[in-house]
Amino acid sequence: MHAKQPSRRVASLHLHPVRPGDPLKAVEFIEVVVDKGIVGEPRYFGRVNQTSGKPSRRQLSLIEREQIAEHAATLGLQTIPPGAIRSNIETLGINLVPLVGRELAIGDAVLFLYEPRTPCARMEAICIGLKAHAEDCRQGVMAQVVKSGRITVNDPIRLVKAQAPV
Repeated sequence: MHAKQPSRRVASLHLHPVRPGDPLKAVEFIEVVVDKGIVGEPRYFGRVNQTSGKPSRRQLSLIEREQIAEHAATLGLQTIPPGAIRSNIETLGINLVPLVGRELAIGDAVLFLYEPRTPCARMEAICIGLKAHAEDCRQGVMAQVVKSGRITVNDPIRLVKAQAPV
């Protein structure tokens, strides 16, 4: 008998504050828009690349709750609360970094995972050593919206099948 795989799902959702450094706001759902990001995201929605004039790829970030728990255990913390790692989507049951270059369907939306996320200096405010520990692809991934839609806490996460070459 095989052990049941944990379901791939959204554990929590978070919006950045207007003022950098303030805590993220937990929400029950987000609306995402192609090439813009999360509706109501005060710092990143609709950002444009200053050089190219094209939409910024930095539209939202994802990290696994399992990765956050591993950070906490390694650094001797009992827990790191949801939203503290400053990621928009915290997941359960999926390993995100190996999926860079692929699309995920979550709720009605589809996200393209384009690169591993780089930890910022704000990680040190959670625990000294967290930034260094989160290097080497242990801080989740960055994504851009390729299909608009609503994402809700507990939505299943599905890998979109790769398109066959034409």
